[in-house]
Amino acid sequence: MTGPTLTARDDALAALERDLGRPGPGFALVSGPEGVGKTALAEAVAARHDGPVLRAVAAPWETGRAHGVLCQLLPGLDPEPACLADHVARSGKPVLAIVDDAQWTDQESVRVLASTVRHHPGVALRVLATARTGDPRVPAGAVDLLHRCATTRIALHPFTAPEVGELAAACGVLLHPSMAERLWRHTGGIARHVVELLAEVPKATWARFDPDLPAPAAVAARVGTALEGCGPAARRLAGAAAVLGPGTAVRDVALLAGVEDGLLDVLDEAAGAGLVVLGPHGLTEIGPADPMVRAAVLAAMGPAAAAALHREAAELIEDPVRRTRLLVAASPVPDQAVADRLDELATERAAEGAWAVAASLLTDASRLTEDRLSRESRLTRAVDALIGAGDAFAAAALIPEVESLRETPLRNAVLGYLAIVRGRATEAETRLARAWDLVNAGREPDVAALIAQRYVLHALSRCHAGELLEWADRALSLTEANAPAAVEAAAIRGLGLASEGRAAEAAAGYAELSERVRHGAQVQRVMMARGWLNLMVDAVDDARADLGGSVPTTVHGGSARISLWASAWLARAQFLSGEWDDAVRTVREATVLLDRTGIVLAGPLLQWTAVAVHALRDEPEPAAEAMRRADAGPQDYEIMRVPAHLARAHLAEARADSAGVVRALRPLTQSWASGVADSSLWPWGDMYAHALVLEGRYAEADAFLTQHERVAAGRDSAAERARLAAARGRLLGTQGELGRARDRFDESLALLENLPLRYDQARVGFAYGQILRRAGKRREADAVFTTARETFAALGAVTYVARCDRELKAGGVHAPRADRGIAELTPQEEAVSELVARGLSNREVAAELFVSAKTVQYHLTRIYAKLGIRSRAELAARKAR
Repeated sequence: MTGPTLTARDDALAALERDLGRPGPGFALVSGPEGVGKTALAEAVAARHDGPVLRAVAAPWETGRAHGVLCQLLPGLDPEPACLADHVARSGKPVLAIVDDAQWTDQESVRVLASTVRHHPGVALRVLATARTGDPRVPAGAVDLLHRCATTRIALHPFTAPEVGELAAACGVLLHPSMAERLWRHTGGIARHVVELLAEVPKATWARFDPDLPAPAAVAARVGTALEGCGPAARRLAGAAAVLGPGTAVRDVALLAGVEDGLLDVLDEAAGAGLVVLGPHGLTEIGPADPMVRAAVLAAMGPAAAAALHREAAELIEDPVRRTRLLVAASPVPDQAVADRLDELATERAAEGAWAVAASLLTDASRLTEDRLSRESRLTRAVDALIGAGDAFAAAALIPEVESLRETPLRNAVLGYLAIVRGRATEAETRLARAWDLVNAGREPDVAALIAQRYVLHALSRCHAGELLEWADRALSLTEANAPAAVEAAAIRGLGLASEGRAAEAAAGYAELSERVRHGAQVQRVMMARGWLNLMVDAVDDARADLGGSVPTTVHGGSARISLWASAWLARAQFLSGEWDDAVRTVREATVLLDRTGIVLAGPLLQWTAVAVHALRDEPEPAAEAMRRADAGPQDYEIMRVPAHLARAHLAEARADSAGVVRALRPLTQSWASGVADSSLWPWGDMYAHALVLEGRYAEADAFLTQHERVAAGRDSAAERARLAAARGRLLGTQGELGRARDRFDESLALLENLPLRYDQARVGFAYGQILRRAGKRREADAVFTTARETFAALGAVTYVARCDRELKAGGVHAPRADRGIAELTPQEEAVSELVARGLSNREVAAELFVSAKTVQYHLTRIYAKLGIRSRAELAARKAR
């Protein structure tokens, strides 16, 4: 295999070219499972090799033939290292010898190749051997010998799910991430099987939701041969294992297969043929060897026999979901009884919040339903459950089918829901409005409650607290308190209360809700919302606990959408408390989930924290990548736009670009006036005010702060009041009112003293130090800067560490004045000269050092005079020496 199978192998190819391209001989070993792409990699190396290429393929029946592989490489050559070395030397160019399936190579050939490499350092022989791992037929000593001979070892592993998606794209088939993951699980990530299936399966299959994937033709042929070679009992055992699936008790498989006597012998026979494998607990569990073998065995049985065996299996299984799915597999035509049972089970699982299971059950129920209206309703509910589970890509795969159905309130509500998670506010508004217009709440209260709950999520994403509360109350009035729509509406309702300054009422509501909802996936929703509230009221430690507990979806089941919200706010809590490495890790892990599910709504919220950390740590490339991701896709919703603006402000502030901060945050002033950019949730007001002061826009800063201080006074957030107090202190200090400025900075630090907000504490200290230094209080400023610097250094905020160092140097408190010559620069002049030499304008230097542009020009004139230079270019050249 060549071409597409080299996808995601760039690192391995580069390593081989680097190691085999060194002067002298080399022996590289590429190992990995069958079909993983070893041969393709070797051929890629050969295609780039400038010199003769020798090839040999070892075979198991020739392992005992002395020098058999060497004879393939160079027929008629005397099999001695010296002779091989002499032959290579005569070629005049490096010789590449490729030995494929080297695990079967005869030991004599391996020894000659290895001895030539080891004992003839002046000869450019590059051996590249590929060896299969995981084959029980291969003698252990053969692979061990290759490893001992190799000077370079590269292990190829099966592809990951994203790499399978890349491989499919290289083959001309675009897979959405959930389908790529399905193909990855089916093939085990083995490149050969992926490529074969992509070529053999009709392309339309890949756009469907949850298709049954067959075995590749080569696997099917191998399994057919294995079945023919087995006795009747082993064939029945393989068939029973395929029907019941992995992880089934051996007792149940044997009972279904009708194997009573000699079970262990039959197990040995089926396992030896590669048809079944034992589970992780030894002889207690059994299953098909892999999903492809399972598909091949079922196909070999034929539809009638497979259906009959599925019906027999359903009688043995107690789990209702598993039993019903066996009946589905045995039902080639609509079956109303089975469909109704699937619907009942789906309703039960949805009530528990297990949306992924509900989606699968409803899809099966739709297929087995003959009545058109019921069939369409079940399919629509399946899409809704998929979105609830957080798989927007899989849901989108069913959208063409759903849009072709007759218009109903439920259909529009589901399409609106999908539009929300994909960040399309205008479409969502249209769909939901149409759904509400069509629904009759008296006849369909559950559907009406569902629409209302979707409106709650829509209002949350628009940051419209009033609308959120209105629709939440409507949803709660339409359905039972423990229904999924009611629980989620109640959970989100608390966030609306907090945004309107009613945090205590919200906390009481969460306490009652937590008592009532203690089990199942709905717990995830309550914990996430409560953690979000805790973050708004400065209970950062409690927020971390709740949000961290609601990130996983595997303990109680749950939704990837909720997990993404939880991850975004958890990262924010970790950022505020100074756990920046954890914050970056949280974002990185959640980004994988976001890419897999297609829930773009949470993207900017996640990347906001990543941008902040990378910008403050002066990591421009990761910061730019996070910013690119924050800006990607539609941003119709405020919950997407606001964090994107904040991320851009962080980038500008890290560069001491106060004008850039103002530009980034200016749109939020309009949003705040309409109640959207709530400063208790989005800490932007102080950033904007500081930037206005640094830009010299004092009257504007005063008016802005007055408005925000009035609102913050009625809030439960001490952090919000502290941030605004520091901004007010900067404004007062800049205007020469040092006493009042001290009071506001001291107030700010006192409010933060008992909060774990390390970054905020350091940031307030830095601003305080700048005011003190500007007022001539250099020793006080020195102490404040030193404390702030220690915190910034612990966080890794190197941008602020450098600023603190410049401020400390400019203050000159510790500078040895007696040692200065008359022509030397003062600390302040030195700070100015360093920034000017880096290319900053006078205005930018002024903002960085918190002085006026006129002061910078004054210092610059003195610097030119002292150093005997006349331009910024000369200053930069002098500094570069």
